[in-house]
Amino acid sequence: MPFDRRAVKIRLSNLGSLALIGWIAGCTVGPNYKKPAAPVPAKWAVEEPFREAAPKDAVPKTTWWNVFRDDELNGLETDLLAANQTLKVSVAHYRQARASAAVQNATLFPTLGVAPTTGRQRYSGDRATGSSFPLPGPITQNSWTIPFTVSYEVDLVGQRRRTIEAAQASLQANAADLENVRLILTAELAADYFSVRQLDTEIGILLRTVDALQKGLDLVNSRHRGGVASGLDVAQEETLLNATRTQATLLEQQRKQFEDAIAVLTGRPAPDFQLAARELSAEPPNLDTSLPSDLLERRPDIAEAERAMAVANAQIGIAKAAYYPSLQLYGQGGWNSAKISQLLNAESGVWAIGANLAQNIFTGGARRAQVQFSQAGYDATVASYRGTVLGAFQEVQDNIAGLEVLHNAQESQAQAVDASRRQLDIATSRYVGGLVNYLDVVSAQQNLLSNEQEAAIIHGQRLVTAVLLVKALGGGWDAASLAAVHEKPHLKDIVAP
Repeated sequence: MPFDRRAVKIRLSNLGSLALIGWIAGCTVGPNYKKPAAPVPAKWAVEEPFREAAPKDAVPKTTWWNVFRDDELNGLETDLLAANQTLKVSVAHYRQARASAAVQNATLFPTLGVAPTTGRQRYSGDRATGSSFPLPGPITQNSWTIPFTVSYEVDLVGQRRRTIEAAQASLQANAADLENVRLILTAELAADYFSVRQLDTEIGILLRTVDALQKGLDLVNSRHRGGVASGLDVAQEETLLNATRTQATLLEQQRKQFEDAIAVLTGRPAPDFQLAARELSAEPPNLDTSLPSDLLERRPDIAEAERAMAVANAQIGIAKAAYYPSLQLYGQGGWNSAKISQLLNAESGVWAIGANLAQNIFTGGARRAQVQFSQAGYDATVASYRGTVLGAFQEVQDNIAGLEVLHNAQESQAQAVDASRRQLDIATSRYVGGLVNYLDVVSAQQNLLSNEQEAAIIHGQRLVTAVLLVKALGGGWDAASLAAVHEKPHLKDIVAP
C-alpha cells in the first residue's frame, strides 16, 4: 500500500484538534474557592473562678435540651420536631435544593429525545420544478417519521462544573439553614417553657402570700374588734391582700400567652393546649464553651453563610465562562417512509451527526458587567459571613456574662429573702407585743413578697439565659455533618424520565 502523506496530515490535524479540545475541557475558569479568614478572639472573657471551677457538661447532638433533664420539656421538643409548620417549610426548601442539585447533575449526561410524526400532503400539479418536463399532475403523499435526537454540550471551560459546584454548595447552605431553623425553634420553645415555669413560681408565691395575708387580716380584724388594732391597720392589710390577688391574676394572663406560643410551636390549636402548673426546680447546666475558634464549626448560621460564599465564588466562574466558546455535539437518526409498512426497513433509515461551535464576539460589555456583578456578590457574602461570625461571638459572650451576673445575683437575692423573712417575723412579734404599729408588719410583708418574686425571676432568667447560651454555641451541631450532604449523579439517571 502506498504511503499517503496527505491522509497522515489530516489524521494528525484531527488528533491535534481533539487534544486541544480535551485540554480546554480540562480547564475550569474562575477562582477556586478558599474560605476567607474571620476575626477570632483567643478566649472568652470570663471571671475567675466561676466558669473555670464549674464541671463541664457536653451538649448532646440534635437533642441539646436533654441537658436540662426535664422530661416534660423533652416531650414538647419531640412534638415540635414532628409537627411545627415553620420547620416543615424549611424541610420543603431543603428538598427543593436537593432537587435543584439533581437538575444540575443531569447536565453531565446527554439528552435523548424522540418525536414521531405522521402526515398526508397533496402537492399541486402546477408546482414549480425547475425542469421543462411536464408534471404528471397533483400528487398526494403520506409521510411517516420516527426521529431520535441526541445532544451534548461539551464543558469546555468548566461552566457546567462551576454550576454543579454552586448547586452543591447551595444544597449544603439549605441543610445548614434547616439546622439553624430547628435550633431557633427548639430554643424558643425551651425559653417559653421556662418562662411559664417562672410565672408558675411567681404565681405560687403570690397565692401563698395571699393565704398568709388572709391570716394576717383575720388577726387584725380580731384585734380591731377587741379594740386593740385600729381601722387603719385593717385597711392596710386589706389593700396589700387585694393588690397581691391582682398581681396573681395579671400573671395568669402572661402565662397563657406563653402557653399559647408553645401550642403553636408544637403544632396544636391554642384553645386545646394546656400545661399543668409546676414551679421551677431545674438548675442551669454547666456548659463547656470551648475555644472561640470552635464556634466557627458549631454554628449552623455560620456554616450557612460560609456555604453562601462558596455559591457566590462559583458564580464568578460561571460568569467568566461566557468569554469562551460553547461546543454542542448532536446526532440524529431514525426512519422515514411514505408507507408505514416499510417504515422500519433498512432503506428507510436516516441519520446525521454534527457539532456546533458558538462564540459571542461583541456583547456591549455585558460579559464584563456580569463578572463584576458576580465579584461584588461574592464580596457581599464575605462581609455577611464575617458579620455573622462577629454576631455569634457577641451572643456567646453576652450569655456567658449574663449567666455569671445572674449566678451572683441569685446568691445575693437568696440572702435578701432570708433577711426579709427574719424582718417579717420580728415585726409580727413586736406588733403582737404592742411595741410597733401594723405599718411595720405590712412593710415587712411587702419586702418579703418583692424579694421572693425577684428570686423567682432571677431563677427563670438563669434558665432562659442557659438556653440562649446553648443556642449561641450551636446546640451541639457540627459543620462536619455537611460533608455528607451531597447530591451525586448516577448512571441510572441517564434513562430516568
